[in-house]
Formats: sequence, structure tokens, C-alpha cells
Amino acid sequence: MNPGERLLHTVDRLQQRLPWLAFAVAVWKKFGDDHAGNLAALVAYYSFASLFPLLLVFVTVLDIVLGSHPALRDQVLSSTFAQFPVIGPQLKSSVHSLNQTGAALVVGLVLTFLGARGVAGAVQNALNSVWGVPLARRPGFPWSLLRGLTMIIVVGLGVIATSLLSGLAAGAGHAITGAGGHVATIAVSLLLNIGLFWLGFRLATAGEVSTRDLFPGALLAAVAWQILQLLGGYILGHQLARSSSLYGGFAVVLGLLAWLYLQAQITLYVVEATIVRARRLWPRSLTG
Repeated sequence: MNPGERLLHTVDRLQQRLPWLAFAVAVWKKFGDDHAGNLAALVAYYSFASLFPLLLVFVTVLDIVLGSHPALRDQVLSSTFAQFPVIGPQLKSSVHSLNQTGAALVVGLVLTFLGARGVAGAVQNALNSVWGVPLARRPGFPWSLLRGLTMIIVVGLGVIATSLLSGLAAGAGHAITGAGGHVATIAVSLLLNIGLFWLGFRLATAGEVSTRDLFPGALLAAVAWQILQLLGGYILGHQLARSSSLYGGFAVVLGLLAWLYLQAQITLYVVEATIVRARRLWPRSLTG
């Protein structure tokens, strides 16, 4: 055994004796074993392809429902596009409602919505893959389609509700004190996101995975996304600044893709951590 191999075995024995380090290594190894990076890239791609059709449906429906309440409409739009730090204003200015009326509008909305269902399929595939659900035991047609459409509707409405209620909490908190408003915004957003992730994981994962096992992942995912939102301005601003000098106008597109991929990757890391904990898949060897 050469010195490099001896050092690796020494480090391996050390990490297996430290529970917190062994757990982290097991999550990292399982992420690689499941090719979760590729799954995250697929989710990010379908999210990017589905984003504008879904926003088009959202803005159109919002114009119909809140057309007589422009202040509330603008508040909902601003809160929703705030989910995309730095590039939110560009997205908001690029998405406009459909101009058709009657049957043409209904057909256009339905087709646009169906065209955006790819992201739901990608999420279902990713979560069932990392949980190790065999293909034969995953929901088949038409149940997978119904689950996907339900997930788009429920999670989409949940994101809108989360954004709106967080904005209202911030407004109420700022009326009392600035720091209190910020804390209220984070607290309300976090609680709503926990429920939203839990419901989304339940719709996307096969029934053989218990709802109880999905909750820790929902909790961690909500916390991770909250941290991402707080740091998103810096992360995405740095990404855009680096890309703008090379790609010019395409920097916003690349920044959006990078943001979606980062969110998908962190979410899958959180799910992998949940699985490692639930099935006690640690410690794991670095060499075997």
C-alpha cells in the first residue's frame, strides 16, 4: 500500500468514527450513486422550459380575476416575481397576458398549461429515483399525469399564496417595527413553504414512501430555500456579472438556468439527506 492509499484509509476510518462527518459523506456518496446531478439538470431544464408558459397562464388568469383591483394585482405579481432575485423585474416586463377572449382564451390557456407539465414529470422521476422506487411500482398513466397536473396547480397556487401572505406579513410587521417586519416575513414564508414542500413531495413520490418520511425533507428544503432567497441577490448578481462580460444579453438566460439548477440540486441533496437518515445508510467507506 503506497503512502497515498494509507492516507486515504486513515481519513476514511476517521470520517466513519465521526457521526456528523460520516452522515455528510454518506449523503454525498448517495447523491453521486443516484446520478442526482443529472436529475437536477433535467428538472432545471424542464423548469426553464415550463416557466414562461406557466407565468403566461398565471398573468392571464390574474388579469381576469383581479382586473378590477389593480393594486392587489400588482402586489401579487411583485411578490411572485420576487421569487427570482435580481432577474425578477426582467421576467415581469417580459410576460404579458393573452389577448384572446372566450373560447380562444380557454383553449390557449389549456394548451399552454399542458405544455408546461414536463417539469412535474421531471420532479416525479427525480424523487422516485433517489428514493429507489422501481419503475414497475411508480404511478403509471393516467395517474402520473393527474399527479403532475395536480402538483402544478397546487404548488403554483401555494407559491402565489406564500408570496402574497409573506408580503402582507412584511407590511404589517413594518407598520410596527422594521426588524419585526423582516422576522415576520421570514417566519410566515418558512411555515408556508414547509407545508408546500411536504404536499409537493407527497404528490411527486410514489405511495410506498410514507408521508411521515417525507416531512424531514420538506422541513430542510423549506429552510434551504429560505436561505437561498436571502442570499439569492448576491448569488445571482455575481453569476450575472461574470456572465455579462462573456455572453451579453444571454446572461439573464444563463443566470436563470443557473438559479433553477442550484435550487433543484439543493432540493435533491436535502431529499438524499432525508433518505440516508430514514434508512440509516451511514457510515460509508470512501474507498469501497
